[in-house]
Amino acid sequence: MIERSRRVANSTGHSNLADILERVLDKGIIIAGDIKVKLVDIELLTIQIRLMVASVDKAREMGMDWWIRNPDFTSNAGPDRLAELAELKQRIAKLEQLPAPTEVR
Repeated sequence: MIERSRRVANSTGHSNLADILERVLDKGIIIAGDIKVKLVDIELLTIQIRLMVASVDKAREMGMDWWIRNPDFTSNAGPDRLAELAELKQRIAKLEQLPAPTEVR
């Protein structure tokens, strides 16, 4: 029994930041909190904070995959994004054809 408790103490004693980060990403961590501002029993403001830190695999296990459908986080740009990209390329090409501004003294 003493040997076992000694091993546990040693294993936590040598943990470094990388080990802790690996554990957090593997298991996931959720931080939740509420902030309420009241004045004479009248609630003026409520802020609810929910933060989850986990690896992508752990988040998928929990049913979270919002980044797959978000066009900002995928390389599969939709037709709107492609049109916007083409318009931006045209604007850049026009700007590059303009003469360089002269220095005013």
